[in-house]
Amino acid sequence: MGKASAAPTLEAGRKPVAVIDVGSNSVRLVVYSGLIRTPIPLHNEKAICALGKGLEKTGQLNAEGVAMAFDTVARYVKIARSLGVERIDTLATAAVRDAEDGAAFAKALEKRCGIKVQTLTGKQEARRSALGVLCGTPDAEGVVADLGGGSLELVHIGGGEMSEHTTLPLGLLRLSEASDGDRGKAISIINKALDKHKWVGKARDQSLYAVGGAWRTLARVCIEQMDYPLHVLDNFTLPRAEAMSLFDVISRLSPKSLEQIKGISRSRLATLPLAASVLERLLEINRPRALVFSIYGMREGQFFKSLPDSVRKQDPLISLAEEIGRGAGRNPKAGYETFDWMSPLFKDESPRQKKLRLAACLLRDVWWSEHPDYRAEQAFLRVLRLPFLGLGHEDRAGLALALYYRYGSTLVDPIVKQAHALLEESRIQRVKTIGLALRLAYALSAGAAGVVKKTSLKITAGNLVLTVPATDPVFKGGSYLRRVKRIADHLGLEGRIDRV
Repeated sequence: MGKASAAPTLEAGRKPVAVIDVGSNSVRLVVYSGLIRTPIPLHNEKAICALGKGLEKTGQLNAEGVAMAFDTVARYVKIARSLGVERIDTLATAAVRDAEDGAAFAKALEKRCGIKVQTLTGKQEARRSALGVLCGTPDAEGVVADLGGGSLELVHIGGGEMSEHTTLPLGLLRLSEASDGDRGKAISIINKALDKHKWVGKARDQSLYAVGGAWRTLARVCIEQMDYPLHVLDNFTLPRAEAMSLFDVISRLSPKSLEQIKGISRSRLATLPLAASVLERLLEINRPRALVFSIYGMREGQFFKSLPDSVRKQDPLISLAEEIGRGAGRNPKAGYETFDWMSPLFKDESPRQKKLRLAACLLRDVWWSEHPDYRAEQAFLRVLRLPFLGLGHEDRAGLALALYYRYGSTLVDPIVKQAHALLEESRIQRVKTIGLALRLAYALSAGAAGVVKKTSLKITAGNLVLTVPATDPVFKGGSYLRRVKRIADHLGLEGRIDRV
């Protein structure tokens, strides 16, 4: 990424879209804000219908679950249509796919609710899970593992593409029934299933992307046990050895201890040991460099699949930053201009560093409506905790801190100090420079497009030099002189303003 291009025009497809996921354990509705690059949920709810309960022994869907699913989907369709959705994609997965009465259930669901139900094949389900991870992290490389109630999907991804894939009957409902709750028997079933797919071990030294509610619960337990400073599941990453060690500790926790961890539902507690066992065995076979917990999965994959090609090609972080900026009444064009204007301060940047800096520029004035005493805090917390940025936690902390320093605060809040602890000193120096430069840009332009590009910023002979037009009344006064000095002091330079 060199000189930033102009902000792309707003795409069509702004009406909400809905995905109904008829799973083996839960039935979920997610309504997304529109066919834009980042899947922003307007509404998200689930019901535990347990359609796949007893399937391993009877071959039939759970009758009580079927009745509950009819009512649940009818409610979801009504909600989605009341929200003005453009489309409803209803997807049925492993339980409906494998049950003898699955096809009849899907047809009855269509007739009762006036929708089209697509029962995914194992390959289709696996590929949508992989697409979900790629939606949030386009450069992801390794194996996507999506654990549901009825099946485990595995897909190898790299270079934005998918290659080997498989679906296995290792979903938590089926595994629990097949093993009669015996951990040793469950591990034997897991090993037997995985031994048939040698390609799973080919992705060593890449990443293993864990998808699914059970593994998100496991991530919450890990965060609690580590006293980790950032309680965000999106792209929570652990080195393989550390993950294995944590799982060993977690396996010894009592149910009472687990119940006390915030965000863990009782319905997840019973299957948590099995979920950990499946993931442990995958880590042993796959031997990835890192374990990455992803909040994006099959539903986001369906969303991503439905996007126009022109939208799919957009960068998810930059697209989201533009969207948030527009929502706050800020023109993305001014953000691109600010990025170009401050670029002389940042030599030898990597593409990732440039992208993060551009995101900060696009988000530079989003929190203008907050009380001045709280702008820094609100900007920091919002960026730090957004559930759909698709960023690693160090990058997320760096972006949040850049916006924190944009509003001129000092390091006092404990959570800000914790974010600092995630970053090396050179990274902290960089993000603070970005924040101070954003503050100067606002002092020059009041956030308007077309103003900062009348000026220039450069480092020369130990000086930080801001050049402004001598005759333009916009630059006759204002607070920008002390902002120049503030950046110069931070960089160990002398600040100077040239009027030409």
